[in-house]
Amino acid sequence: MRAVLTLYFLSFFHWDENLSTAVYHAFSALCYFTPVVGAIMADSWLGKYRTIIYLSIVYVVGHLIKSVGAIPSLGNQVVHVILSMVGLFLIALGTGGIKPCVSAFGGDQFEEEHTSERSKFFSIFYLSINAGSLISTFVTPVLRGDVKCFGEDCYALAFGVPAALMVLALVVFIAGSGLYRKTPPQGNILLEVCKCIGFAIKNRLKNRSSQIPKRDHWLDWASEKYSKQLIGEIKMVTRVLFLFIPLPMFWALFDQQGSRWTLQATKMNADFGIYVLQPDQMQFLNPLLILVFIPIFDLGLYPLINMCKFNFTPIRKMATGMILAGMAFGLAAIVEVKINETDMPRLVPEESLIRVLNLAKNPVQVTIQDKDLFQQPVGAFQNPAEYSKLLLNGEQQSLRFTLRYQGLSLPFNYTVKEKLVYSLIVFEAEGNLSSHLITDLEAKPENGLAAVRFINGLNQDVNLTIDSKWFIAVQRNYSASEYSLLERDKYNNGKCITEMGEFPLELGLLDFGASYTIVITNVSGGAVKTWKSEDIKANNVHMAWQLPQYLLISAGEVMFSITGLAFSYSQSPASMKSVLQAGWLLTVAVGNTFVLVVAQTAPMAQWAEFVLFTVLLFAVCIIFSVMGYFYVSVDPEDLEEKEEKRETPSRGNMISLVTQKTKL
Repeated sequence: MRAVLTLYFLSFFHWDENLSTAVYHAFSALCYFTPVVGAIMADSWLGKYRTIIYLSIVYVVGHLIKSVGAIPSLGNQVVHVILSMVGLFLIALGTGGIKPCVSAFGGDQFEEEHTSERSKFFSIFYLSINAGSLISTFVTPVLRGDVKCFGEDCYALAFGVPAALMVLALVVFIAGSGLYRKTPPQGNILLEVCKCIGFAIKNRLKNRSSQIPKRDHWLDWASEKYSKQLIGEIKMVTRVLFLFIPLPMFWALFDQQGSRWTLQATKMNADFGIYVLQPDQMQFLNPLLILVFIPIFDLGLYPLINMCKFNFTPIRKMATGMILAGMAFGLAAIVEVKINETDMPRLVPEESLIRVLNLAKNPVQVTIQDKDLFQQPVGAFQNPAEYSKLLLNGEQQSLRFTLRYQGLSLPFNYTVKEKLVYSLIVFEAEGNLSSHLITDLEAKPENGLAAVRFINGLNQDVNLTIDSKWFIAVQRNYSASEYSLLERDKYNNGKCITEMGEFPLELGLLDFGASYTIVITNVSGGAVKTWKSEDIKANNVHMAWQLPQYLLISAGEVMFSITGLAFSYSQSPASMKSVLQAGWLLTVAVGNTFVLVVAQTAPMAQWAEFVLFTVLLFAVCIIFSVMGYFYVSVDPEDLEEKEEKRETPSRGNMISLVTQKTKL
């Protein structure tokens, strides 16, 4: 569902890119904050089995509400936004809430002595997650873009199908209820850890007198209420959690595959010859590459590095993953710069753009009052040069245009407004030269669509049909239609209906992100003659150029994510695994929150934002490497034995412990 979410905000709500990105990452962050809620519900109240069922129902309801909110005919935009936000909140609660329960519930089905079987289960479980992600990121955009409902992209179907599949999965899960081992709730260790830390901090602040002996560790101030074993285990966990502090920056970059990278893909050429890829389908490369890279790294790369006698520690693997992700964003910045070469120039106040379309039979010399533009005559039906910048003396200015044609000098007055793009249409009407000043598109069409408008050069009105779906009426004598947005395709089956009859209309290829003006010049030989001008250049950077950045960030994920989880688990006692899982998921949430903040508070050119994230991740990588250099790996069992041998500080000089109600 997340694969199409950014484009849903952009094209359905017509939000700008920054707002769409911000809401996308707010939703992603919520999906990784809510696992804490699910873990507390499962361990302290409902148990894992019932938590999975109840929150899966919440997830399905959220998808249904989201699907209903994507029906265009249902209410106005306010209704759509409210339904969508409610649906996204329920989806985040459902998907995040079951996240810590599903894998743990699967692990509960094995006895302690069945460690190899449990290991195989987790491998299959991780494989299933990535396989599901691969299928969904490829199929969901197809449901959105290739299936049409209500006259446009079918977001309602893209959101509704996951709900139906989740209902089916839930029925299968409940059907096996009698086969499961269901462990009752045993209290949430995460809550216990938080209470212990809170008590230690509060107790330390209450006892700041110099008469009170210092303790070796700040967590020792919880020894009046909590056991030495729990305190010792929390000490081990905090050492690892301290290493987690720089990690959100990696996720800030990684999760932009669904937002900024998808938006980048909408401005590229998606034609792969045998298949035209949807821009949000490129995300399928990540789970696909993960499935490919895991065996390559585990069975090939890592053993090869070990044979070279290089100590490739987990910290070094994670730092390498950060570097690869940073390099991926560096490549994304380069691709973005190349994409921008076909963009329209950004206009500032007291500035506009203009060009000349000469539809007359002979060259025309155009001059504009007090402006030094169009030095050479414009030939008949000459492909127009790039737009020329027109400087004004205010928000708008009345200008005299002089057309020199076959020895005649003809003046025309037009009012030009700032920040608009114009075409001066020059044509012959009833033997005399005339002109129109019409406005053009100021930016590329969004989402890789093509824009087309028609100028009717006949002396009679015409009705145009494009691909049996689009109907356009254009008045006579060089009147211009509004722009129509079409999907990229070859349109050679159109019709032009005039007073003389119906004629075939061939437009040829309307390419990704291009804008066209098509002039109907005459009717001869039983066909309509047209002249096509490309107003805005088509997307000329192929989507395949995103492949290197996906390769790098996927390799970075394998080195960073899988290694990081394994390392953190190895550094904590068995009872604290869920605490570290919660801490790991929170780093993802914080990373997404950071992207949200940048998108809303520091808008900048997209290539500059990519460079910013690259620099930030490299800086964080250096900090993490320094922290890792001073980190000493431990065996939790050995550390527990040392904690048991330590003596607790004397309490004889304690004054006013938190557990006492007396005053200092």
